[in-house]
This record gives sequence, structure tokens and C-alpha cells, in this order.
Amino acid sequence: MEHAVADPRLDDVFIDDITVPATDGYSLAATLYLPRGAKRHAVLINSATAVPRKFYRGFAGHLARRGCAVLTYDYRGTGDSRPKAQDGQDQPKSLAGFKASMSDWACRDIVATVAWMRERYAELPFAYVGHSFGGQALGLLPNNFEIPRALLIAAQAGYWKLMASPERYRVYAMLNLVGVPLTRALGYMPGKAGLGMDLPKDAFLQWVGWVMSPRYLFDSRLGELQNFPRYRGALRAICLSDDPWATRPAVELLCSGFTSITPEIVTVTPAEAGVSRIGHMGFFRPEHRDTLWRDAAEWIEAGE
Repeated sequence: MEHAVADPRLDDVFIDDITVPATDGYSLAATLYLPRGAKRHAVLINSATAVPRKFYRGFAGHLARRGCAVLTYDYRGTGDSRPKAQDGQDQPKSLAGFKASMSDWACRDIVATVAWMRERYAELPFAYVGHSFGGQALGLLPNNFEIPRALLIAAQAGYWKLMASPERYRVYAMLNLVGVPLTRALGYMPGKAGLGMDLPKDAFLQWVGWVMSPRYLFDSRLGELQNFPRYRGALRAICLSDDPWATRPAVELLCSGFTSITPEIVTVTPAEAGVSRIGHMGFFRPEHRDTLWRDAAEWIEAGE
């Protein structure tokens, strides 16, 4: 059911909680943000690993207020897209035994949401926004050639040694000494162990494998890697200078996979945004409404 958001700055925005079917029919929880006035662009926001779609609410609403139809959603097994208990209660079911990899997120979930937006808003210029994994996944999509414009935010080839020190050692220990043993014992990765959100076993273990590999996912035998060269649209990758995960070398390594284009990599410092820190998650804080968000929106709106 459509309802207006409470934030007075978003009075011109409607929010509609819906579901979107993945390519195999799995139901993905999603939220559609719509301007009250004319729609001029369509935007799909793709989440980082273990980050719920609600995290992007402010940015999505900002884009909608400027005339964009925006969709956010949760990957299968995460947020509101995790399976529900069978007892009739609206409670999440344990992820133990739930099958979902990061490849599934890309090739079943993201592929479907791209197609859904392209079909629903066929007459509008379309833009793909990917945060961290959401940006990495652009290169895995068999239908990425249908995307004319992509904005990657803190998206990187996340090899642990490309992370800033000492964060790289904390990540190594958290993934290998805590996460892997717990995941193998429980059948899923519990969010309380450090990620903040439960993750399906296969997704977490695939992610760890990538993080431990010098070329990240490019070291794997993913057949989907052949889709990186298929992308021929405009691509801007935003690198935050104080991001300990998506460092400039890590962003450059990811962008090197898009061999059919020349990605634009833009490094932003906290000082340029008028703040003391931004980090891996901070781009989406509302304090950046008149700086980072405005610049991102203008780049998206430049697409025709």
C-alpha cells in the first residue's frame, strides 16, 4: 500500500513496499520510492553484503524527490527476503540449510530486479547504483549490457591485503577465525558475530574465498566473469579516501574487469564533503544530502 514517508524533507515522495520475483520465482522484499510529480529517471539501488535495503532509505528518497523512480530490495536470505517460519508467525526462519550464494544474489536476484525496472519504466533513462558487493555484481550480470549507466559506491575487489592496515588483520581474523568455524558449525553466519546480519552459509563462505584471493572474485572459476566485458555503459566508481575496505587499489582492480569501457574513478576525501570521516558506509548518511548525494544525483540525471 502506498504511503508517504514521515521525513518532512521527503513530503513529495511515496513509498510502496512490494515484492519482486527473482529469476527462479523466489520472492524478494523490495521498496519502491516514487515522486509525486513526473518521473524522469529510473534507479535501482543494489546493497552491500549484510546491509538491509532500509539502510538506503534516505538516499533513495532523495533521488525520488528529484524525480526518480527508485527500487531497493533485499537479497534472498537477508533482511526481509529471508524465509519465514512455518508456524504462521511473521518471524524469520533459521538460515541453517538455506541455499543461497553470492552468485545467486547476482544472477538470480539482481538480474531479475534490473529486468523488472527496465520493463516497468521502459520509457525512462535507467541507472544502476551499486554499493560494495552491489557494485561488484554489475560485472556478473548476463543482462548488464542493458544498463546504460552505473554508479559504483565503495565497490572494490575486496582482497584482504588491499585493505588498509590494521583493518585488514581484523577482517582476516573475523572471517577466518570466527566466521568460518561458526558458519560450518551452525549452517549459517550469525550476524551477532560481527557482520550485523545473518548470512546464508554458501554466501558467506564464497565471500571469504574471494576475500582471501589476491584477485578477489577474478581468481574464481565463475562462469559469470565473462559478463564483465559485456558492460558497455557509462561507469563512475566513487572511492572514499578514508575507506579501509575499498581502497583506491581495490577499486581499480575491480574496474579493470570492465575491459570494454574506461571506467571513471573518482576519489572523494572527507574534507571535500565537509566532514571528518566517511568510510565504507558513510556515503549514505543524510548529512551528505547537499554534497555527495547531490553530485551523485546530477551524474545519474545526466543519463539519457
